[in-house]
Amino acid sequence: SEMCIRDSSQRGGMGDSPTPIGQATMAKALIIVDMQKGFLHPSGSLFCGEQAREIIEPVRERVLQEQGVGTDIFFTQDTHAPDDKEFDMFPPHCIKGSGEEDMVDELADLVAFGRMVPKRRYSAFFETDLAEQLSALQPEEAIVVGDCTDICVLHTVVGLRSRDYKVEVPADCVASFDAQ
Repeated sequence: SEMCIRDSSQRGGMGDSPTPIGQATMAKALIIVDMQKGFLHPSGSLFCGEQAREIIEPVRERVLQEQGVGTDIFFTQDTHAPDDKEFDMFPPHCIKGSGEEDMVDELADLVAFGRMVPKRRYSAFFETDLAEQLSALQPEEAIVVGDCTDICVLHTVVGLRSRDYKVEVPADCVASFDAQ
């Protein structure tokens, strides 16, 4: 299968064995989906709950790990206008200029390692330049982490698989409103 969901804790922690000297590493892209105050801060309009906050540290560790091996890193940023049609289905959230669209404090310092992809729909590909950026980089694999597993992570993974990318979704680095 070209998509796998892995429990990183079953691999002996976040770190895989280092690549032996002289062995090429696979080009990868890490996509951090919507790790924003609107979803992960208790005062956020669409707070996913305390269980969702448990992924913040594993995501941080994964970003640092991937940055250390030269993985291309992307942060998606759910950002809406006050009258966005998405608010017909969800309460207003992550409105531009509200502060909710900002990354959670625990990850804010890592944004400098990546590229920001502002988006206004579930998929990180809808009306963004992510497809073009990935096409230029030609990663052999994409790793997707963040929230919400069954909404924006799912739609982004579908976008990747529709473009024939191999995808990994580490189970300890995704969360949603409902842990089930």
